[in-house]
Amino acid sequence: MNEQLKAISKLDRVIHEPSRLMIISVLWAIKECDFLYLLHETKMNKGNLSCHLTRLEAANYIKIEKTYRGKVPKTLLCLTRIGRTAFDRYCKNLKIAFNPDFEKTPKKTIPPIPH
Repeated sequence: MNEQLKAISKLDRVIHEPSRLMIISVLWAIKECDFLYLLHETKMNKGNLSCHLTRLEAANYIKIEKTYRGKVPKTLLCLTRIGRTAFDRYCKNLKIAFNPDFEKTPKKTIPPIPH
């Protein structure tokens, strides 16, 4: 198996699903956001977004915190260290899959995902 195919086989299937990839990408760029912001950015419906967030939370890739602003419920979301590491590894493997010379250039090493 060549390096490109190996890299494709190493892609994280939790992140690779397009809707979850969108969610992780948004959360990677910011410290935290609320559910409504993510709903607006991803253009998903509430049920679909909630389902994908549950899957990402089960993988320990995101943290979901339910709070209140006054009497109004607010759901805050952020990427965990495990999620950030997983996304960095996902991006690295994607680059290797499409650019076999990428691996030959010296880069910062990405630590293994702690579980």
